[in-house]
Amino acid sequence: MNSIPVIVLAGFLGSGKTTVLNHLLGNRGGTRIGVVVNDFGSIEVDAMAVAGQVGDSMVSLGGGCLCCAVDGSELDAYLEKLADPVHRIDVIVIEASGLAEPEEMVRMLVANENPAVRYGGMVQIVDAAEFDATRARHPETDRHLAVADLVVLNKTDRIDAAERTRIEAALAALCAPGIPVVGADHGRIDPELLFDRRPWTETRGQLSFEDLLAQAHDHDGDHDGDDHADHVHAAYESVEFVSEQALGPRRFIEFLDRRPAGLYRIKGSVYFGVPGHEERYEVHAVGRFLRFAPHPWGRGEPRLTQLVLIGSGTDGPALLRELENCREPEPWHAAPESMWGVLRYVHRPAGQSPDSDPDQDQDQDPDMAMDPDLEDHPDPEDF
Repeated sequence: MNSIPVIVLAGFLGSGKTTVLNHLLGNRGGTRIGVVVNDFGSIEVDAMAVAGQVGDSMVSLGGGCLCCAVDGSELDAYLEKLADPVHRIDVIVIEASGLAEPEEMVRMLVANENPAVRYGGMVQIVDAAEFDATRARHPETDRHLAVADLVVLNKTDRIDAAERTRIEAALAALCAPGIPVVGADHGRIDPELLFDRRPWTETRGQLSFEDLLAQAHDHDGDHDGDDHADHVHAAYESVEFVSEQALGPRRFIEFLDRRPAGLYRIKGSVYFGVPGHEERYEVHAVGRFLRFAPHPWGRGEPRLTQLVLIGSGTDGPALLRELENCREPEPWHAAPESMWGVLRYVHRPAGQSPDSDPDQDQDQDPDMAMDPDLEDHPDPEDF
């Protein structure tokens, strides 16, 4: 069973978290999203009221999406509800305001023992127009930025180019090395930076959240609403890489370690072909967050590496050349220990021992030990 990624949206009051969340919901395609918020008031309440209640503080957004209002103590219970296969949820998004400190939220998700969900990265929303004032009012801003996997610099339409350059330089110093900063206005970021959008199919019967938002835009005279997603997507470049030849695990990890800050997301699957590790390794990276998940090949499925790299200001041909250099013509001769770098980023249920990596502390909690977001960022015990 594939686990559901849980993405945390964090940021202080007024930064635009809810605007980003509504934008993601309104441009989700056919993706079924589970949403966890503190209360329903900030989401498009009228749209949800039309979509109808499903009980127990959960609201149907239509089209398979659900929203639940919780406090921190209820989080695990609602993640379990949203992950129920009956809902067929593809991704869960948590709006962190009022629920918990973002660092605590990350720690809870990494330590979560429910195999149906997995931590999918933390996105910190920053108000560009109030950046200095926010840091003065909330000194913990710096600490939050230090554990972010992706930073959205929102409201860039309210500052000039020189101010944006100054803030981006400050963010680069405050964040972990290589953390990408995505500029946005009105919370419009490409959902593909965070999750895969399934093809949209016409809604039958109950209107979806996306349908209702589109109607609202038309009613308000915002006739270019349908163009927003395409307009946003145009700000990023997408590079595709396919290889029938296996990739060397050590070379591929080295490629990931030195990936440029403008490379926001990597998704797809990798074929390593190392003896004992011939599975298809699904890879998911958002910013510096990285996760591998091994899956068996389907019957007759060709052994291929297929990757999509999404970024801005990156050198596509150079990235493809680097990936070409990761090819391994004779993977069957590779030693099993060559996979240790990959296996460090494979989620394991609590209590399952790591593979035979002598550098891995066998007494350490596997989730804590294996999560790169906790290696690149401060130790969760220090949160």
